[in-house]
This record gives sequence, structure tokens and C-alpha cells, in this order.
Amino acid sequence: MKASQTAVDHFDAEALKELRPENQLGKTALVLAAVCISAWFSNVVNGAPLLDALPGMLILYAMVMVGLGIGRVFPFYLPSVAWVSLISIVMTLPVFPGNEWILEQLAQVNFLAVVTPVLAYAGLALTGREFAMFKQTGWKLVLVALLVFTGTFIGSAVVAHILL
Repeated sequence: MKASQTAVDHFDAEALKELRPENQLGKTALVLAAVCISAWFSNVVNGAPLLDALPGMLILYAMVMVGLGIGRVFPFYLPSVAWVSLISIVMTLPVFPGNEWILEQLAQVNFLAVVTPVLAYAGLALTGREFAMFKQTGWKLVLVALLVFTGTFIGSAVVAHILL
């Protein structure tokens, strides 16, 4: 039984490696373009002019694609989010040429409108392995999660009340 489980785990690891965004740049670029367009239009809902946010969205798109490209080229593995974050940080540093213009353009993008759908998807993206774990733990997991959420909320409220 253990041998078949390790074979399945190995297969899952190989399959997941192939599905990484940096290994499928063409598909990732198309999906990212669709996400950028929808986020760009969500800026209008929040009252920002449509054309003002376009350069900022294009800059964000370029930052992500450069980060994914670098992640594919480098000989060691680092998660895509780390490469994208590193590229974004470097491009907005004061020593980077043109950082003031980049920051001006990014200021036109309403990041709450951009991040909300991404966070919603991340919260809903559950795998079969997580469902199997939930079936095994059942109500105990729900109880622990509710206690953790409640404790975090109360702790944050206490800290905010003390500091603010």
C-alpha cells in the first residue's frame, strides 16, 4: 500500500510541476490578460477613469510576466510569487530608472478592486486532497477554524483598540 501511495505522490508532484504557471507561459499570459482586463474594468466600478488605469495595469502585467519568465530560466526553484514580488520591488525602488513614473501609473489602479477577485478565488480553490482531509476530520476542523477565526478577530480588535 505504501509503495502505491508514494508512486501516486510522485506522480502528483510531477504533474503539479508541469502545471506551474512558469512552465506554461502561453496559457498563463492569456489567462493573466483576461484577469487584467476584468480588473481594469473593475476600476470603473470604483469610480476611477478607465484610461487612467490602463498604463498601471499594463505595468502589473509586465511585472508578472517578467517574474514568471525569470522563474522559468533560473536553474533553482523559487515560487512564482517570490519572483514576481522581487521584480515588483526592484522596479519600484528609488534607484530604479523611471520608478517615479511607474509609481504614478500604479497609483491609478485601485488595488482593492484587483485583489478581491483573486483572494476570493484563492479561498475557493480547494483540491481533492483537501476535501479528503475535511471528510476525515469533519466537525472538529470546523470547530478549530471557528475558534482560530474568532481568536484572530478578537486579538486584532484588542490591538487596534489599544493602539488606535
